[in-house]
Amino acid sequence: MLLDGKKILVTGVLMDTSIAFHVARLAQEQGAQVVLTSFGRTFKITQTIARRLPQAAPVVELDVTDEEHLATLADRLGEHVDHLDGVLHSIGFAPKGAFDFMNASWPDVATAVQVSAYSLKSLAAAALPRMGEGGSIVGLTFDAQYAWPVYDWMGVSKAAFEATSRYLARDLGPRGIRSNLVSAGPIATTAAKSIPDFEQFAKWGEHSPLGWDVKDPVPAAQACVALLSDWFPATTGEIVHVDGGYHATGF
Repeated sequence: MLLDGKKILVTGVLMDTSIAFHVARLAQEQGAQVVLTSFGRTFKITQTIARRLPQAAPVVELDVTDEEHLATLADRLGEHVDHLDGVLHSIGFAPKGAFDFMNASWPDVATAVQVSAYSLKSLAAAALPRMGEGGSIVGLTFDAQYAWPVYDWMGVSKAAFEATSRYLARDLGPRGIRSNLVSAGPIATTAAKSIPDFEQFAKWGEHSPLGWDVKDPVPAAQACVALLSDWFPATTGEIVHVDGGYHATGF
């Protein structure tokens, strides 16, 4: 019961194959009360998927590019929880044009950076009125120290995302709030389908000391739950790799 009695906000639940879904599931199994977010045409889908959790979770509307949604988030969360102990950021999007590095337009790049990087700060600031000392913000990244094939401006956005987490760690640390990331290996989620030639990552496990299953989001979800718990009280600004050890090899 790592999260016994805690209130956790989970973004990014679209299908039950997503890492975020399994974070929500494991969080409930570890004793947490979970609230999900969604918006637009995916809202009803998230509501349906939420009923597949051990306990059906409420879903609040949140578009991280909508200033009104952000400004009212804390109040709207009050309909379900009196405070927050943790927030999972599992949000990313880049227009198709952003996956062509040399020819991408600024509007496409700006969208990728706003949704996939700046939104970590936006979400943290919006949730902050409900968070107190001991709170934990956890985000999902894809190792941004490399220039990956096909990832292009999403890769640049992830580099900004990782830097944003470090700055959050600096600014929120005095309030007793941690900010950490889980760098997951490639997972065949709905979001992955928007990445051209994602199949190139299918052989990830061949170069990972522990192997890697692109269809198994649970190891990454377990790391997120651990970071949301009180078991890392002095850890912030960190990136935990859950990739079968790929990052540590020379391949």
